[in-house]
Amino acid sequence: MTAGSAVLVLEDGRTFRGEAYGATGETFGEAVFTTGMTGYQETLTDPSYHRQVVVQTAPHIGNTGINDDDPESGRIWVAGYVVREPARIPSSWRSKRPLTDELRDQGVVGISGVDTRALTRHLRERGAMRVGISSVSTDTDALLERVLASPAMLGADLAGEVSTAEPYVVPAQGERRFTVAALDLGIKRMTAMRLAERGIEVHVVPASSSLDDVVALQPDGLFLSNGPGDPATADGPVAVVRGALERRLPVFGICFGNQIFGRALGFGTYKLGYGHRGSNLPVQDRSTGKVEITTHNHGFAVDAPLDHPVQTPYGQAQVSHVCLNDDVVEGLALTGPDGKLSAFSVQYHPEAAAGPHDAAYLFDRFADVLSTANGNGARAHA
Repeated sequence: MTAGSAVLVLEDGRTFRGEAYGATGETFGEAVFTTGMTGYQETLTDPSYHRQVVVQTAPHIGNTGINDDDPESGRIWVAGYVVREPARIPSSWRSKRPLTDELRDQGVVGISGVDTRALTRHLRERGAMRVGISSVSTDTDALLERVLASPAMLGADLAGEVSTAEPYVVPAQGERRFTVAALDLGIKRMTAMRLAERGIEVHVVPASSSLDDVVALQPDGLFLSNGPGDPATADGPVAVVRGALERRLPVFGICFGNQIFGRALGFGTYKLGYGHRGSNLPVQDRSTGKVEITTHNHGFAVDAPLDHPVQTPYGQAQVSHVCLNDDVVEGLALTGPDGKLSAFSVQYHPEAAAGPHDAAYLFDRFADVLSTANGNGARAHA
């Protein structure tokens, strides 16, 4: 293997060659592509990408370097990184260091000079699959064997691997209006900030938290974060949500949290062919007819009927949002006997720091639900 070269091998044997990018070494994960043209720093530090090798469809990556303000967590979570043409020199006044240095310093193995258009087409037609990247070996057959021996995403229980080990509090900005328990399944920094901006004190708790742990905080509501892995493995969080709904506690879920909420309501989940990842997907809010351009990062979805509501032990549930590209469920809403919204979730990211911000109103909607429930005395500690 020549100095600086690298190879990428998919589990079906398709091979791409390029240049080493970031750390030197070998890595494995699920190959997925994201269509965002900006926001690569937020993508890299999003815990939802844990154990995934991210392919950037935008051809130029690294133009704005890395700064200390935009990370969504304390580290890079992607298992590997694939780009076509890395920037030679960052050009943003906010940049503190080049992206390639950050990848190297955090031990993230990547590959550049790859025909990412061809790779993306392959994944779109064949589906997301396991992949290996090596900048230390030229033996593609041996690398393929290691790829096939690596764990698949289906059935992966990963939320506990990215969750906080200890609870912590994000204070409300200005006057504290409500207190919310946030189940950290892989929460992003911006999520808690969006809640805090609306006067909500956020108590972030580990993914392994029990219902008793949540109720002990005497919260006005429960928030379910984004996160990685297969939602079918998350029985603990599902039980917490069901207990919260039994206590008429308002619930708001995002991404993985949408899938957990769906399971709590009795719906199943399934793995998408190649998922939704990027910042330009059209979603319709069925209650208003409005179409939002939204940011996504999910490989699983909720299996719920689009054409009729379903009666659950907690009220009437229905699909509230749908992706206009493929009719995938993008949101759920639960209403009580009085017909008022009591809990809801969306599959996409209304907090997306890099934008778009079309869906930011959902945090206001949660504040409204909290206000209504608090006024009615429907609190966990009531």
